[in-house]
Amino acid sequence: MSNKPSNFKPRRSARPFADLLGPTLADALKARGFATADIIGHWPDIVGARLAEQSQPMKIQWPPRAKTQAPEAAPQPATLILRVESAFALEVEMGAAQIIERINAVFGWRCVGKLRLRQGPVEHPERRERPKVPELAPAAARKLAEDLKGIEDPGLREALERLGRQVRGSKPVTAP
Repeated sequence: MSNKPSNFKPRRSARPFADLLGPTLADALKARGFATADIIGHWPDIVGARLAEQSQPMKIQWPPRAKTQAPEAAPQPATLILRVESAFALEVEMGAAQIIERINAVFGWRCVGKLRLRQGPVEHPERRERPKVPELAPAAARKLAEDLKGIEDPGLREALERLGRQVRGSKPVTAP
C-alpha cells in the first residue's frame, strides 16, 4: 500500500514555452496550409534579412491529391502565397526560383513549386531592445568572475555572467 494520499498528483516539471505554444498554434497554421511554423520562423534565413523585412508568408495552397495517387506518395508541390511590399514585388518575383529552391532545401523535399504574390503592407512585430548589462563595481565583478571560474563551457559561462551582472547590478526594491 502506498503512503501517498489519494488526491496526490505528481508535479509537472517545467516545459519549454515552444512545447506549450506549438499545439496552440497548430490549428491556426493548419488553416493556412502550414504544417509547422518553420517557414514563418525561418523566413529571414530563407530569403535574407532585407527581403524578410519586405515580405511575409501568408498561406500555402496544396493542390488536391489525385484519387489515383498512392497514399504514401509525396504530395504535389504547393503554392506559397506571399504578402510583399509593393516596391519589392518585382525583386521577389525575379528571385522566385531561388526562394523556392531555398524553401525546399530547408524542408528537404520539393514542398513548394511556385510563389504567388499579394502586394500590400507587411506587418512587422515591434523589436524589443535588450536591456543594457549594468557595470559592476570592481569588487563585485571580481566576485562574479571567481564564482564562474569553474564553468568550462564558454557559452554557458557568458550567459551566466550576463545573468550575474543583471542580478548583482540591479538596485534592490525597497518596500513602501
